[in-house]
Formats: sequence, C-alpha cells, structure tokens
Amino acid sequence: MRPGSTWRATVLATLLWACGAATAQDGARPVVGVSWMARVSYVVDGDSIWVRPEGGGARVKLRIDGIDAPEICQNHGPQARDALRALAQNQRVRVTVWAHDRWGRAIASVVRAADDLNLAERMVAEGWAWTDSHGWRQGKYWRAEAEARAAARGLFTDAAAERPADFRARHGPCSAPPG
Repeated sequence: MRPGSTWRATVLATLLWACGAATAQDGARPVVGVSWMARVSYVVDGDSIWVRPEGGGARVKLRIDGIDAPEICQNHGPQARDALRALAQNQRVRVTVWAHDRWGRAIASVVRAADDLNLAERMVAEGWAWTDSHGWRQGKYWRAEAEARAAARGLFTDAAAERPADFRARHGPCSAPPG
C-alpha cells in the first residue's frame, strides 16, 4: 500500500458513511441504516418499487421490508400492486435500507413523507400482503395481519389465498415486467 493511501481510504469511507444518501443517489448500492428521501417512480408489485432519490441520481429498486405480497402473476397480485400504487406512486418517501437481497435489491422500510404512513404496515392492514414471518417468528406486522384476516380485507377474503413462497415453489417465478 502506498504511503497515505490508508488515510485517504479512511477519509473516503467516512465521507460516504456521513453522506449515505449520496451513495444511494449515484446508482451505487444504498448504504444500510441511513435514511434518505426519494420519490416513488414505479410500482413493480405489492412489495417492490423503484424510487428516484431526491437531488437526482439513478433509480434504486427496493423490496419493502417486513411484508410479502402476492406475485404479479398470482391470484391477487395485480390488486396488491394497484393498492401499493395508490399509496405510493409519485409520492415523496423516506427510505431506510436494512439489507440487500441476493438479487441486489435494497430491502428497506418506506414511509410516505406527507403523513408518516408506513407503506408495509398499511399494505398488511388493507389485506394486500402478509407480514414476513418465518417459523415461530410472527413478523413485524402480525397484529395488522390478524385484524385484516378478522375483517376479511383484501386477499384475506379468499380462503385459498396462497403465500408467494408457496406459489413460487409450485409454479416458479413470474416473468416480471421491466422496471
């Protein structure tokens, strides 16, 4: 390593950390744990969106954290997408990335700026997504899901509604429209 290169690398890493939104705005992988503002430019399905960071830069594809909505080619998939579109399309949102999945999407909480509406929780409460539960873990929005089930909202009106993971295991993935 050349003299001074460690110092430069440390300064650069510190600047990128301090300006986490900048890394999300230049098309690079968004920084985990840093909140930034964006506008929803496209709704892919009931749990995936594209956002354009404020201040410009490349679009970022997000998977909304904590929920699992029907696949677009699955029963209730188009309705779930339309419900998220009604909540989010062209809306200013606060994004906080928590991880990246194996397909490179940022997994993020997304909150509508105008009224602090948590999009994930609302999708579950309206019955268009399941809380993301695994085994014994109930998931963040288990109460909202229980209420949506009890009130027979959205996909919970259908006793045969199938979780997306089960659908993919039986049918494979959908061919998603280009984002």
